[in-house]
Amino acid sequence: MVRRLEPIHLKSLRDHVHDTLREAIISGRFRTDEKLNERQLAAELGISTTPLKEALRQLETEGLVRTEARRGSYVTFNARQAEEMMLARAALESVMAQQAARHATDAQIALMKTHIEQMRAALQEADIARLIELNEYFHDTIHDASSCEYLRRLQNGQRMYDHAARVTVLADETERVRSFAEHEAIMLAIAERNEDEAERLMREHVMLAGEKHLITVFSYTPAEKRK
Repeated sequence: MVRRLEPIHLKSLRDHVHDTLREAIISGRFRTDEKLNERQLAAELGISTTPLKEALRQLETEGLVRTEARRGSYVTFNARQAEEMMLARAALESVMAQQAARHATDAQIALMKTHIEQMRAALQEADIARLIELNEYFHDTIHDASSCEYLRRLQNGQRMYDHAARVTVLADETERVRSFAEHEAIMLAIAERNEDEAERLMREHVMLAGEKHLITVFSYTPAEKRK
């Protein structure tokens, strides 16, 4: 269920275990209320239970896991939390896109255009891993161009959710094509210094991807869609 850890890849062992479990929870490989078998997880990861327990404590402070005395740890991440993350990301990313349209340098816009051309090639080759990587580079370039240091710090707390959502969404060919078209439109709005359009397009892009993730992982339709 989770990928075995290799020593060459380790940051601190606890942090790596934490990141691995966090991604597995957010991407739906562990379901809401599922009990996490510590001995089994430790064996799958190739570690002792000590760093695993430390990682679970950290996940508990983040609201993703609850630990009950003499009963063990259970996943608490659910569709409502995922929806909140989607809404938070849409708010942050849209403001940064708007600010990027105002503040981006010519070099940063050129870099965004390069990312788009590289995404086009990855899309044509159906290289999903490369497309996910370029997707993250593209958004990072917009964050840099926005000069919004405070918002970037807030956004960094969501990176694991963002990555999990991208993996889910970009696994689907139709979604890959749609996502690429949205990225290209965002880049053009920023290049044209159209702040309102960049903000609107980014908000819609994040919301559509987040809704796809919610439906795929939780079979959950966001409240706005139910109205």
